[in-house]
This record gives sequence, C-alpha cells and structure tokens, in this order.
Amino acid sequence: MRTVVTGGAGFLGSHLCERLLADGHEVLALDNFLTGTPANVAHLLEHDAFRRVKADVSDYVHVPGPVDQVMHFASPASPIDYLQLPIETMKVGSTGTLHALGLAKEKGARFLLASTSETYGDPQVHPQPETYWGHVNPVGPRGVYDEAKRHAEALTMAYRRTHDVDTAILRIFNTHGPRMRPNDGRAIPAFTSQALTGKPITVAGDGSQTRSIIYVDDLVEGILRLLRSDLPGPVNIGNPHEVSVLHLAETIKRLTGSDSEIVFIERPVDDPSIRQPDISLAKRELGWEPQVGFEDGLSRTIAYFREHPSLIG
Repeated sequence: MRTVVTGGAGFLGSHLCERLLADGHEVLALDNFLTGTPANVAHLLEHDAFRRVKADVSDYVHVPGPVDQVMHFASPASPIDYLQLPIETMKVGSTGTLHALGLAKEKGARFLLASTSETYGDPQVHPQPETYWGHVNPVGPRGVYDEAKRHAEALTMAYRRTHDVDTAILRIFNTHGPRMRPNDGRAIPAFTSQALTGKPITVAGDGSQTRSIIYVDDLVEGILRLLRSDLPGPVNIGNPHEVSVLHLAETIKRLTGSDSEIVFIERPVDDPSIRQPDISLAKRELGWEPQVGFEDGLSRTIAYFREHPSLIG
C-alpha cells in the first residue's frame, strides 16, 4: 500500500507515518513545515519506504505513480497556531482539502479527512454523537479553524456523492503524546512545561470546563481502523473519559511532583464549556475503544518532556 499523508511532519502526522511504516506501507509525507517540523520524522528517513517532501497542499498537490490512500492531516491545529495563521488555516481546510481530494480522485485512492471535535463548537448536546450538527460561532476568532474543518467535511461529502470517491471523515478529540510542542497553546503541554519548570500553572477561567483527552497511540489505532474500513463517517475517535481542566492541571502537578502554584487567567473567547465524544459508532463498527488510561497517558507525555528539557527551556 502506498499512502500519502499531508501534514506528515506534524504531531499527529508523524505518529501516523511511523505506524504506517511499521505496518508495511510505503509512505509519502507532504508538509510545508509551517507548524510541523522535519525533526518529527527525521528518524524515519532511514526507511527505504519513507519519503518526506516539502510542499504546501494549499498551492498544489502532485504525486507521480500509484497511490492507494490519501490521508489529509495538514492544518494548524492548536489555538495559538490557528489564531496566528487564520488565512492559512482557512486555505488548507478549503483549497488544501480540494487538492487532496483531487489526488484521491485521480488515483482511485481511499481518502481520509482529519476533522475535529471543534466542528461541534461549544456543544448544546452532551456527549457529542456524530449526528449532532454543532454550535459554532462562524465570526468568532476560533471560527477560522472550526469552519475550515466543517467546510472540509462538506467538500469531502461532495466528492463522495459527485465523483464517487471512497472517502472517510474522522473527528479527532483532544490528543496528547510525544512530539507535542510545549508552546502550542494546548492545555497538556502548557501545564506540563509550567509544572516541570516551576512556573505558575495557568488555568483558563475557573477550570470547570471539561475535556476528554486521548493518548496518541490509541488515536492512531482508531484512525487506521477507520481507514481500512468502508465507513464514510463521520466517526468520533476520542476518549469518553471526561475531566475538568482544573482536575487535569492538578493531576499533572501531582504526576510531575511540582511545587508550581495553580493560577487562573482569563478564558479565551468561545472556549468550549464541555467536550466528550460518544464513541458508540467506533465501538460497534470498528471494534475500537481507547486502551491507555488517563494517568498512564499523561505519565508518558510528561516523560517525553522530561527527556527533552531543551524543548521547554
């Protein structure tokens, strides 16, 4: 199997490339390194079956030879990134998705879109099933990411209905693990970096808002089960274990043995109050559910940051 992964040098993309290679795929990673980094996949260059190409899929996508699968993971995905790169985020969700779908159509390949739980916005239904249409503010600052992904989902379904492209839509919930950037604005790398350096742990609002976090290995397993199925999706791949942001901060403080003080800062605009996936569909159709426990996953992520102190200064 020859698989193209857009955003292949990003946090999730790099783990996906690693697993695909281990499963015997030939992998072509496309990335413009706007938020990803060549270092994330440098260790894969020794594999004869792996190629890394600098390319911006919002400009064009050209891949010579046969392609069996196209996995579209290119996009800024953390709040700091997409708020600093709003136009680029919208472009990769629209034009980039169009180009990736065009490649799948040209090659007769299965196409998998990496969408997000952010399509649910600040949900009024809890937990969130795939049938829920969401509660998104299209003109708010987070709208550039939320609506880019919602557009990408609609475009994917248009190609499925109009051009009979074999497509799948994946909705990813909060994920963590090695190769996260400590300054990407997400709660887990921020709390971990602050705890390990003795800085105050900054919790937005009163910390009562909830998240459901999944360890990256579990996510990758779910992604590949969807890829190898005939499901069109959307399919939620996330961990239904819901925790408050304050509990998350307290747990990271305890697991790191930190003396950092937990302080409260202003809550971002349109920050979701609740987030929890309904994974009934994934369990029933893919036989998938998370295997890595909450504290076990956090301990693995903390260990990565401990082993790479230069990342957090």
